[in-house]
Amino acid sequence: MQQLSTDLSGLGSLTIDAATGFTGIIESLQQTIPTFSGISGKSKANQKKRMSRIAFTGIRNFIETMSGGIDAQLEQFGSVLGNNDSSPGREAALSILNGVLGDHLVKKSNPLAISMRFRQEGKPLDEASIRQVINQSSGKIAIMVHGSCMNDLQWNRNGHDHGTAVARDFGFEPIYLHYNSGRHISENGRDFSELLETMVEQATQPLEVVIIAHSMGGLVSRSACYYAESTGYTWIKQLKKMVFLGTPHHGAHLEKAGNWVDTILDATPYSAPFSRLGKIRSSGVTDLRFGNVVDADWKGRDRFELSGDKRTPVPLPESVKCYTIAATKGKKSSLVSDNLIGDGLVTIDSAMGRHKKSELNLSFPQAHQWVGRNMSHWALLDHPDVYETLKNWLKA
Repeated sequence: MQQLSTDLSGLGSLTIDAATGFTGIIESLQQTIPTFSGISGKSKANQKKRMSRIAFTGIRNFIETMSGGIDAQLEQFGSVLGNNDSSPGREAALSILNGVLGDHLVKKSNPLAISMRFRQEGKPLDEASIRQVINQSSGKIAIMVHGSCMNDLQWNRNGHDHGTAVARDFGFEPIYLHYNSGRHISENGRDFSELLETMVEQATQPLEVVIIAHSMGGLVSRSACYYAESTGYTWIKQLKKMVFLGTPHHGAHLEKAGNWVDTILDATPYSAPFSRLGKIRSSGVTDLRFGNVVDADWKGRDRFELSGDKRTPVPLPESVKCYTIAATKGKKSSLVSDNLIGDGLVTIDSAMGRHKKSELNLSFPQAHQWVGRNMSHWALLDHPDVYETLKNWLKA
């Protein structure tokens, strides 16, 4: 059960990191409270601050020492347990953890961090496996790209999988991308582009590639196209169509609201320590505020600063036919259901790529747009009307 040992080791490290972080919050509060002492009490207050700094330094040193002991014990534990395959439940929990804290896991070299790779049926494909899959296909490849806090196994919802369905109906060979959605979207986009270039290099025949992407996966796919064009990769020439399902091309309201909460908590010395809790969310999550897809959208900037939309305009790739599907929980069109609620996470305008600034407007052709009503963000994965629309576009 080596997998269990690795998970325990990763969780142990994460627990230590959390303990260190919360210690910092408590210390900040302790330092903040005496700031309203009177002039006569300043000397005592300063003395208390010095003593508290010494105390909290000791606590941190103890936590670091304890961390080394935990890792050593878990390593011994793992050697006894042996090996164990992953389960769908573990995969789902790990995907959520990476979506929320994935950048932190990478920074700390935590074994729970997901590495980007292509998979089929939850099993990773190395270069030899990819070569075999491609060369045994008819040259038609469907790349399935999941959304934030999700994984490739979750394309199968209520017994339906768009990848399996297009294989059955059109002969596409489905290959599923598995990635850490807590990293910056542009980082994942660049790695995805390199992975696709490696894939087409394995082919002994011309390929007809389509990408079907859900939610954040659409932003990662657009980012991959951007980096393919800027680096001269050849895979982009073999990409024929790209279908977006509920992709927040212009961001998601929930992350914009989270940014306002950060700003409010930072406004006073008493609430400022608690703003660290809101800032636990990953780089991938904060990229969803406006739909960042390139490095320039975040490099050299405080990602928690309330600074407005300063994105680099990234149009759809000209050589690729692009289609988009939005969903709304409303049965009829209205300002609230379409522009505020949308599918529960993404509004219709954001999913359609519409923007008041012409340079940011993605301008999907009208025939390449479809809106599903009385439908949630997750229903885009299995609703029969969504697949029927997808079928018509692939058929065309």
